[in-house]
Amino acid sequence: MTERQPGPERPEKDRPWLMRTYAGHSTAEASNELYRRNLAKGQTGLSVAFDLPTQTGYDCDHILARGEVGRVGVPVAHLGDMRRLFQDIPLEQMNTSMTINATAMWLLALYQVVAEEQGVDITRLQGTTQNDIVKEYLSRGTHVFPPVPSLRLTTDMICYTVNNIPKWNPINICSYHLQEAGATPVQEIAYAMSTAIAVLDAVFASGQIAEDRKGDVVARISFFVNAGVRFIEEMCKMRAFSRIWDTVTRERYGIENPKQRRFRYGVQVNSLGLTEAQPENNVQRIVLEMLAVTLSKDARARAVQLPAWNEALGLPRPWDQQWSLRIQQVLAHESDLLEYEDIFAGSYVIEEKVTSLVKESLAEMDRIEEMGGAMAAVESGYLKAQLVSSHAERRGRIESGQEKIVGVNIFETTEPNPLTADLDTAIMTVDPQVEARAIRAIEEWRTTRQESSDRQGEGDPFHFPTVAQTLERLKEAAAGAENLMDATLECVRAGVTTGEWAGALREVFGEFRAPTGVSSAPIAVPVEEGSALAGVRLKVERTARELNAGKLRFLVGKPGLDGHSNGAEQIAVRARDAGFEVVYQGIRLTPAQIVDAAIAEDVHAVGLSILSGSHAQLVPDVLVRLREAGAGDIPVIAGGIIPNADAEQLRAAGVAAVFTPKDFDITGIIGRIVDEIRTANQLDPLEVPA
Repeated sequence: MTERQPGPERPEKDRPWLMRTYAGHSTAEASNELYRRNLAKGQTGLSVAFDLPTQTGYDCDHILARGEVGRVGVPVAHLGDMRRLFQDIPLEQMNTSMTINATAMWLLALYQVVAEEQGVDITRLQGTTQNDIVKEYLSRGTHVFPPVPSLRLTTDMICYTVNNIPKWNPINICSYHLQEAGATPVQEIAYAMSTAIAVLDAVFASGQIAEDRKGDVVARISFFVNAGVRFIEEMCKMRAFSRIWDTVTRERYGIENPKQRRFRYGVQVNSLGLTEAQPENNVQRIVLEMLAVTLSKDARARAVQLPAWNEALGLPRPWDQQWSLRIQQVLAHESDLLEYEDIFAGSYVIEEKVTSLVKESLAEMDRIEEMGGAMAAVESGYLKAQLVSSHAERRGRIESGQEKIVGVNIFETTEPNPLTADLDTAIMTVDPQVEARAIRAIEEWRTTRQESSDRQGEGDPFHFPTVAQTLERLKEAAAGAENLMDATLECVRAGVTTGEWAGALREVFGEFRAPTGVSSAPIAVPVEEGSALAGVRLKVERTARELNAGKLRFLVGKPGLDGHSNGAEQIAVRARDAGFEVVYQGIRLTPAQIVDAAIAEDVHAVGLSILSGSHAQLVPDVLVRLREAGAGDIPVIAGGIIPNADAEQLRAAGVAAVFTPKDFDITGIIGRIVDEIRTANQLDPLEVPA
C-alpha cells in the first residue's frame, strides 16, 4: 500500500480588518452604553459620531443648535461629557476613530485628558481623528474657519501627535464624502491626493518636524474612502490610490522606507446609494460594496464600517447596526478570503483599469497644482463646481433610466415589506427632551465648574488658570505662531466648553462661507423639445407671466447645522435650468435669516432641505415667521430624510409638499413646486404636455 504523502500546509490566515460601526446619539451616557454593547458583540474598534453642534463648535444652547442636539451623533460639550462617553472603556486597549474635522483638535484634547485621568500613557493611545477640513468645504459643510487657519489647526495637530502620541493617526484624508457629493473615481482620487499634498507641504514647512522624522509623519497619514456598488471599479480605484500614494511619497517627499509609504485606509461603504424604496435591497448593496475593499489583499482596507440597511429612512436601531457588524464577521470568519494572496494579481482587465485611473487622476492633480494646490482650488470654487456638475450628471442619468437602480427606476413592483410594515418602529428616534436636558446640563456645568486655584487640587492660579485665563491664552496663541495644542489642553482641563473654545478661535480667525458651486454648474439635463424639463420650463414661464413677474423666484434654504447640501444644490441647479431665479445662500442659516431673505427677495416659494432630523423644529419655525411677516401665502416645500409621521405633521402645520429620497425625479419635483405656486396664488391648474 502506497504511503499517503502530506498535502501542502494550509497557509496562515491574515488578521481581519478592524470592524467598526459608526455610532453615537442622544447623550454621552446612552452612547457609552451602545459602545459597550457593540464591543461585547465582537466589534474590534470604536467609531464615534458627534452631533452637529459639536462638529461645528457650538454649545447646545446656541440658536443654530436648535433641533440638532444629539440627532446625528453624540453631543460633547466639555470634559465631563467626554468622561461619561468613555466610562468603563479602557482607552489603552481601544482603537478609536472620531469623525471630527473643524473641532478635531478640541476633541483629541478631550480624549487625551480622559485617557490621562484613566492613568493611560498617552504614547500608547491608538486611533484616528478625521481632521480633513478640505472635504468639509466641498461636501459635508461642518467647516468653521477659513481655509488658511483651518490648515494651521490640522498642521499643529499632526505635529503634536507625531511628537507626543506616535501611534495616533492625526488625519484621515477623507474622500468618502466627495463621492457622496458626486465625485467620479478620478475626482475622488485626485482631490484626496491633492489634499494630502497640501497637508504634508504645510506640515514640513511649519518647522515643527525634524528632517529625519518626515517618514514618521507620512506613516501616520491615513485615508477614509467610499466604496460604491460598482465594486470592480471601486477595487481598481483602491489599487490606483495605493500606486499614486507610493509615487508621491517617494518622489515628492523622498520617503525611502516602503512601510512608511504604504497606503493605509479605512472605509465606509456608500450611504449615497442606499434607497428608501425597497430598502431591503440595501443589504446586498452593502455586501457588494464591502467586497470591493476586502477581496483584494494588496488593496485591502485596514478598517471597515458598514451602514445599516435602513439609513435612508432615519437613524438605525442597535439591531440594525448589529446586522451590519455580522455581515463583516461572516466574511472574515466563515469564508476563506483571508487564506490567499491577492486573487487579482496578473489580471490584465484589472491592470488596464488601474492604469487608466492613475493616468486620469494624475492629470487632474496637475490641474489643481497649477491653480496653486487644493486650498486655492477650494477658495476659487473650482472643486465645488466640479462636484456639483458631476452630481447633476449622475442625477440626470438616474432620471433618464440610463443608470439603473433596482426598486427605484427599474423593477419597482414589490410585495409588502415586513421590515417596514411599521415605519415608526423601523428606525430609532431621539427623545425630543434630550435637547432641553442638555441645555440644563451645560448651564449647570458653567455655574459649577471651579474657577479657582483648588480646581485640580492644591496650587496657585498660575498653575491652574481659570476658564477666562485659558481662553485668553488660546487667543494669544492663535494670534501668534505657536502650536495650539498646549493651549487647547489647558482649556480642556479648565472646564471650557466646545462653544467657548471655538468661539475664541472665531474671534481670531473669523468664519468662512464656502462657495456653493450652483451658479457655475453647467446644465446637466438638456432642455430638448418635448422633454420633461422643456415642459416644466413652459409652466415656469407662463406662471411668471400670469403673476406679472419677470421670473419666478425660488429660495432654497438650509436651516440649522445640517451641511449635507448635495440635495439642495441639485434642486437649485435644476430649478435654475427650468427658468427660475434661484436664491441659494448656502448652509447654516437660522429660520429668521431664511425668512428675511424670502421677504427681501420677494420669492414665490421657499424650499427647505434638512437631512439631520431637525425638520420637526425648524420647518414650523419658518412657517410661523413667514406668517408673522405677512407672507404666510408663500408656499413652503420641505425635503430630506423625513419619516412618514413627521411628513404628515409638517403638512398639517402648513407645508405645501414634502419630498424624501424616494422622490428621485428632480424635474418632476420642480414641476410640483410650480403647481404649488399656482395654487397659492389662486391660479388655475396648468397642464403642459411633457
